[in-house]
Amino acid sequence: MRRPIKRNRLKLAAESQRVANLALAVAQSASRIEDLDWQAKLDALVTKSLKQHHQDMLDTATEHLFQTHPNAYEVLTETLESVSTCTHFEVDGKQFISLLIAAPALAWTRFEIASGAIPVEALTILSTQLTAHLLADQTRLRLLPSLYSIDQLPRSHADTYALLERHSQALLKNTASPAEPEKAKTVPFLADVRYVLGILVAPAGAPIFQWQTIDAPYDCAQAKTDALLQWQEQTEATVKRLLPGCGIELLLPEAYYTACREADIKIRPASLRSAMFYLTQTLGKEADQFSVIIASFGEQENPGQIDEYRISFCLRDETEVIYGVVWPLYQAEDQITAVNLDENEQLAGEIPSILLECGVTDIIQLEEIFAMEFCDDCGTPLFADRESDLVHTEMPDDAPTPGATHFH
Repeated sequence: MRRPIKRNRLKLAAESQRVANLALAVAQSASRIEDLDWQAKLDALVTKSLKQHHQDMLDTATEHLFQTHPNAYEVLTETLESVSTCTHFEVDGKQFISLLIAAPALAWTRFEIASGAIPVEALTILSTQLTAHLLADQTRLRLLPSLYSIDQLPRSHADTYALLERHSQALLKNTASPAEPEKAKTVPFLADVRYVLGILVAPAGAPIFQWQTIDAPYDCAQAKTDALLQWQEQTEATVKRLLPGCGIELLLPEAYYTACREADIKIRPASLRSAMFYLTQTLGKEADQFSVIIASFGEQENPGQIDEYRISFCLRDETEVIYGVVWPLYQAEDQITAVNLDENEQLAGEIPSILLECGVTDIIQLEEIFAMEFCDDCGTPLFADRESDLVHTEMPDDAPTPGATHFH
């Protein structure tokens, strides 16, 4: 289940209460026609709130429903994502729909992962290939001329809607893309995601993507797989030039939040593998000379709930934690698939499997669920050591900072 930002629980203001009540009405509707009626009212109220940048009000309603009505919480979360990335416009009496999309690229390296402006030639190639292999005939596209890191993406639904609105209007009016505010500094990681964002506009009621036009038996999954293969084949060389010194994997360009979630999930294995590669190469050690500690972390407001695993790397038979990787949990089943015990009571799951594949043989899972603690000075996550103490990671003094070295 997607979880809201934690806030102090206060009595709902009237506007938040209206949003919560409408989401609950959608969740409790007993027919399709009733569902559509309530959803239209909820969409209209959420749109109004996003236009007015009333994000706090929407966040308050979201957390209230998370605590009291999980089904309505899912309705509101989906509505916020849908409305903030897809909207209608009228131009010269004609109705159009616009959609914000993201094209994620997973990247891993020992060097710095690039972000920032995309050269015009590369932008043209990406636009041409996306139009040719993914978009329906009447769909118009404008890619934003930047390669975004996660730190530079819109921070809220209101920010996302504002970006969609200003670029959609520019595209419909055939004017230049509006200048974007100065972007946040990119935090260096060994494995991370870079995003190309784009605006799609089509006549209302017309298909946006090619897979919406396929014939029976309507195998949309296969159509998307075919589109992804074409996208990867035709654009991989271009993206590699944008991300020098990196291994990459291109994911399917999709609606913004869908693409971002898929990237969040798929970067996790790459983060573990790149950490092991960095440590073995930098310290001149074999993988079996390291110990790895898997610890569970969760919010104190929800005892017993695990929100992420933090994975500590130590030199074998030494106590210091020299590196750490965070493995967030996005869905209920993630906790089981990430780490579990097999029939022989041995550690199994995706995290232990990747570590074993990398050559690590000493893997420890701690039983305690720790609070989500961060360093007071630099804000980085704290990791558990063998004694179940939460500590700051400390590489040997002569080791280069991971991910902070430029590729030349």
